[in-house]
Amino acid sequence: MIRVTVPATSANMGSGFDTIGIALSLSNEVLIDENDHLDISCKTGHNIHADTRNLIFRCARRVYDEVGKLLHGLTIVESCNIPMTRGLGSSSACTVAGVMGANALLKNPLNKQDVIDLCAVIEGHPDNSTPAILGGFVAALLEDGKVWQVRVPIAKRLQFCVFVPDFELKTEKARAALPSLISHKDAVFNLARAALLAGSLVSGDLHNIGVATEDRLHQPYRFGFIPQGEEIMQAARQLGALGVYLSGAGPSIIAIVNDTTFGDRASIHFAQHFPSWKVLTLECDEVGAVVEII
Repeated sequence: MIRVTVPATSANMGSGFDTIGIALSLSNEVLIDENDHLDISCKTGHNIHADTRNLIFRCARRVYDEVGKLLHGLTIVESCNIPMTRGLGSSSACTVAGVMGANALLKNPLNKQDVIDLCAVIEGHPDNSTPAILGGFVAALLEDGKVWQVRVPIAKRLQFCVFVPDFELKTEKARAALPSLISHKDAVFNLARAALLAGSLVSGDLHNIGVATEDRLHQPYRFGFIPQGEEIMQAARQLGALGVYLSGAGPSIIAIVNDTTFGDRASIHFAQHFPSWKVLTLECDEVGAVVEII
């Protein structure tokens, strides 16, 4: 049996739409093994597909198809710790677990770059799946089925305070709200900030983070689906966050902080003013997905 542990991820980080992502210290665990039939269960009691619609199974089957192997069935046992449909990479974690688990069962016919490429092709963009595999802070692009990526460690003192609401927002709905065309001015606005964000996180020059996480490409169009979203952003800034952004397609919101008291202060404030939002204090996961034979 194979165990795959995959971290949560936060894509975009404000200005880096579909390009920038980071792995976070919260993970799903999947046990996977070959079987003569399909047997899917969840240890954490979440409502998952237990048939061929299951994303982990579909991604595992994709690997078998890619290498020309017949798949009769699988045993899949999921432990889902990453909040689902909250913009924290839960779908990507399933994609990565399915691909890496199946690859391990087949004695690794795909190398790491093959795995990165296939996961991004399945997802349609690399900003969640690539940091989930590699860990750390990643800038990546997908072109003609290949991912070009760079993975770099970030300033060690940073934490990521995640505000998770009690409602979901499906990526398809959030993506459908985006305009088909943008202005040259807005493109430059984001390009400049994405470059500044990458340099600031890596160098530790943190005074830039507030402006570097600003965005005009996706966040303004998505806040209409997120009740209290802009109030949460403002509250996080008032509590002392370096920068605040919508995680992935949302609805979770993340504050980048370098103050170890921020999480506790935010928990007290949110319990009083935003009781439907949960506060998680996480760090950057520098390891990425781990595959073990058990």
